[in-house]
Amino acid sequence: MSISTSSLELGTTFATELPELALPWRAEEAPEPRLLVLNQPLAVELGLDPAWLRSDDGVRLLVGNAVPAGATPVAQAYAGHQFGGYSPRLGDGRALLLGELGGPGQRRDLHLKGSGRTPFARGGDGRAVVGPMLREYVVSEAMHALGIPTTRSLAVVATGRRVQREVPMPGAVLARVAASHLRVGSFQLARSTDDADLLRRLADHAIARHHPAAADAANPALALFEAVVAAQASLVARWMLVGFVHGVMNTDNVTISGETIDYGPCAFLESFDPTTTFSSIDAQGRYAYGNQPVVMEWNLARLGEALLPLVHDDEAEAVTLVTDALGGFRRQYSAAWSAGLGAKLGLTGAASEEPVVDDLLRLLQENHPDLTSFFRALTTAAGTGDREPARSLVVDLAGIDAWLDRWLALGPDADLMRRTNPVVVPRNHLVEEALDAATAGDLEPFGRLVEAVTHPFEERPGLERYAEPAPDSFGGYTTYCGT
Repeated sequence: MSISTSSLELGTTFATELPELALPWRAEEAPEPRLLVLNQPLAVELGLDPAWLRSDDGVRLLVGNAVPAGATPVAQAYAGHQFGGYSPRLGDGRALLLGELGGPGQRRDLHLKGSGRTPFARGGDGRAVVGPMLREYVVSEAMHALGIPTTRSLAVVATGRRVQREVPMPGAVLARVAASHLRVGSFQLARSTDDADLLRRLADHAIARHHPAAADAANPALALFEAVVAAQASLVARWMLVGFVHGVMNTDNVTISGETIDYGPCAFLESFDPTTTFSSIDAQGRYAYGNQPVVMEWNLARLGEALLPLVHDDEAEAVTLVTDALGGFRRQYSAAWSAGLGAKLGLTGAASEEPVVDDLLRLLQENHPDLTSFFRALTTAAGTGDREPARSLVVDLAGIDAWLDRWLALGPDADLMRRTNPVVVPRNHLVEEALDAATAGDLEPFGRLVEAVTHPFEERPGLERYAEPAPDSFGGYTTYCGT
């Protein structure tokens, strides 16, 4: 494949259709850019030559210092509720949308994170450091391998600059790919301008890009809202089923596409506890594991508010229509959660509605087993009849024995369970181990971790430690945004 920066074409649809939400900007010059990790399968999927991306020109593209002719890098403007408080002007403070790859129906944003200050930086330095950017790479790729809609990580490039955090740390830029970076906060900002034309163009842009069927509905704006509600209900259910805790579910981190975005203070449950939170900035537990469905519903209500003028000329009627549509979230989330939990238990059809399913949740909350290990142990019980791996994770032996009797009597499908219950998720202690080593210059542990988590349903000799929970010595776990 012959490619160069000059021959690469990046679309400018967002920048040209919504200039009010796009501030033309350039990335900060990276003094000594050096490729740390490249997602070769994703590059090929995007039609990019991995060999070229590893070249000096390719690496300079990945930090935004070599931009193809005709491209219009922009910092996107948006508003948002952050931990419940409204911020009228957020935007990409340390990020740039370089442009779009692919044509209509296949368009993907190529976006940078950590590329330097923009006018939206709000006092920040606009930079990122190696650890958090590699965290986003490994967790987003794990989520993709688990079948969960997500932004993807194309590359992480060291900038050659030291960045001041608690101590000086090596700087880095993440090249991220997404169906788009439209978010609830985009609509909140458009609504706040009282520019009806801007709001309508934004909705039309979102419909064309993500939910084209809404264009043919009697009420396209309402159909758009209903589509986003459905996408996010499904997404959060998938998070919950694997124990993913996002950590910063602000409205500017809720996508219109239904993809997971922003892997800042994120982590995975080990001990099953709905109150679990890992974020250093979530002191009140607003975004705890068990709160994620209700928080997403709240965030979607903010999107509904922003869309009211497009839904109906009469505000009272618009409120009624949007409220009714928002009511679909709980039904859709419940259906997705129930179906997913049934699959994790190897139950389908009427069997997935048996009381044994709800009874298991009570057992989990009372005994706090390691979530991933427990469901994989159940997979073993269904496939071989060996109950001991599951029993060993639960204190209430009488309770688990009685439950296992009832569940096994339903004839769970072990093959379905093997396809549904991962052996490996990004264990928090292993993520930290890999990031510490990478920050010190050793990328080998990171590479091994990526290899393990991107094949999550396979039991592979030599990778047993990636399936094990953290040792007691790891203690409590706190994650940080990296800003």
